[in-house]
Amino acid sequence: MPHLHIEEFKKLELPFEKDGVSFNFYGQNVKHDDELLISTTVEDEDFFLLLKDDENKTLLKTDKLTRPASTQKVHNALLTYANEAQLNVLSSNVHTSAKNIHLEKVTALKNIEYFADKFPQADDVAIEVGFGSGRHLLHQAKKNPKTLYIGIEIHRPSIEQVLKQISIQELDNLLVLDYDARLFMELVPSNIVSQIFVHFPVPWDKKPHRRVISTSFIEEARRVLKVGGTLELRTDSENYYAYSYETFINFPKITLNIRKNSDIEVSSKYEDRWKRMEKNIYDVTMINDLESELLNIEGGFNFDEFKGDEQKLLELGGVTKRFDSGFIHFERAYSLEDGVMLRVSMGSFDRPEHLYVIIRDENISYYPQTPLRSKSNLNAHKFLNGVLNG
Repeated sequence: MPHLHIEEFKKLELPFEKDGVSFNFYGQNVKHDDELLISTTVEDEDFFLLLKDDENKTLLKTDKLTRPASTQKVHNALLTYANEAQLNVLSSNVHTSAKNIHLEKVTALKNIEYFADKFPQADDVAIEVGFGSGRHLLHQAKKNPKTLYIGIEIHRPSIEQVLKQISIQELDNLLVLDYDARLFMELVPSNIVSQIFVHFPVPWDKKPHRRVISTSFIEEARRVLKVGGTLELRTDSENYYAYSYETFINFPKITLNIRKNSDIEVSSKYEDRWKRMEKNIYDVTMINDLESELLNIEGGFNFDEFKGDEQKLLELGGVTKRFDSGFIHFERAYSLEDGVMLRVSMGSFDRPEHLYVIIRDENISYYPQTPLRSKSNLNAHKFLNGVLNG
């Protein structure tokens, strides 16, 4: 993660703008003096920089929850703040070189709002979850130019590697998204996807709730897939294979194809290594045999006017509230110069949304954007509105 190790932090007078980089306001963690957030805008994208004492070091870096997919934007923000505040930088992994020409001209990287506002139209759609090096995803997109491929990944170096290849290979049928695939699936229209690839997902043996394959993910996959469409899991993990097979087979009616140590057209460098190690590789392919109802989600994310006590909101840090279909966890509370901010996780238990909520005067708003418009998030929003104004 890009960061600056600094000798001493100095505050700028905010708001402050320099060469397209804006610093808007500070948020001070009310329970930890060593954590400060700096609201930042670069090229109309909002995120936080984070000042944090870590292992006796004072680090200025990006907030994991809001960081943009473009590492270059983070670099620009960090360097701009350090230069304008005249910080003494002791060490750094932030690049000062010019932007990569391939990343400059590629338009394939999209944010979640792009898909939520109006899902892209195509005769055929395929999705790869966790594309890693992108070897399989790029191969498929080049081989099938009439299919729109959507690659989902949260590892930044992998994203930039694929974006570079999209530019070099001049692919115009591949979009990239940095987001939780489990949440993304909830906004995909029904019956439009022909293939979903989940190749070598992290097994999460110690945290099984974080696995991509789950009952709810399979339900969403069945909804978005065309009749005859497939969800393809490929894994080298015996535990993940056994868990996934059991999860699939628990459905009352389902069609599965099981293979072991089968070759595919293109494999990752990790798969090649595992084959040399003679590790077993398992494929579980679900074939969808039903047509689903059209996706219909009603509701919005407007808040009532705030009439409560801001001091009581600061006391919510660390508190969890549960309701019938989900929960709200108030992870942290921050004081602003003119209000209060809460960091929350909310929604369903197996695929929660993580974001910030800002309360200023009578206004309540999400930051940096509203939650994904899903049934679970809409239910959580309604509950959250009641808690804040209760």
